[in-house]
Amino acid sequence: MSTLYIVGTPIGNLGDITFRAIETFKSVDVIACEDTRHTLQLLTHFDIRKPLVSCRSQNEETAARKIIGLLDEGKNVAYASDAGTPGISDPGAVLAGLVRKSGHTVVPIPGASAFASLVSVAGAGGKTLVFEGFLSPKPGRRRSRLRELLASGDAVVLYESPFRIVKLLTDIADINSD
Repeated sequence: MSTLYIVGTPIGNLGDITFRAIETFKSVDVIACEDTRHTLQLLTHFDIRKPLVSCRSQNEETAARKIIGLLDEGKNVAYASDAGTPGISDPGAVLAGLVRKSGHTVVPIPGASAFASLVSVAGAGGKTLVFEGFLSPKPGRRRSRLRELLASGDAVVLYESPFRIVKLLTDIADINSD
């Protein structure tokens, strides 16, 4: 039975890649990835040459069928998003689910996670931590969800694009200046 490996990759420093991730990339037949150009830079840095298959959010279902075909042929495939752990506010969840439903094994290869890295140094404390990922870019929906999250009183982790961060911080300040 062929295997799909979901591989965590560095979130900024290539030195943060795990030995297991490198060995996985070296051992598989094909590497599927969110952005072939981005992943090619990572693989080139570690002198790894493998065929690449695009699997981004816009084509994840279609790409998953192609990857399942490769697995059906007996090939092992690794999947990497651009940075961090696939499936956590990145493509990969749809792929993993469809591959599992097709009867193939899906194996996580742990690595960097922006979420875990942030939480480890935040000093937020408490037992409850809400991971919301990316909020809607639509102002009304974003503000509505922010009101709900702020009202909960729990520590909240959000992801945001550098192009929208000022809008997000302005919305937070408008809703609760504390």
